[in-house]
Amino acid sequence: MQQISAKQLQKKLAEGEDFFLLDVREKSEHEEFNIGGKLIPLDQIIRKAVEIPMEKPVIVYCQKGVRSQIAIQRLEQKFNFANLINLAGGIQNWTF
Repeated sequence: MQQISAKQLQKKLAEGEDFFLLDVREKSEHEEFNIGGKLIPLDQIIRKAVEIPMEKPVIVYCQKGVRSQIAIQRLEQKFNFANLINLAGGIQNWTF
């Protein structure tokens, strides 16, 4: 599974790179703090997979990096996604 660090993601955001951010946390977590990703909670990921692009990198994140790994595994197994990148350690590693 491809991984990216919070620092690497912050650099990509600052440089305006073209990728899709996917937040697989719960709505309340997303509302409390988010980094601009589209919210699709883990329990809805299969049902809403059509909303996730396959033609550009997708960086998947959660709080600690576990749910995002599960989401990536499910999407890769069911839909053959090959463009998913996990935010290692989740956004708990996010610094300003």
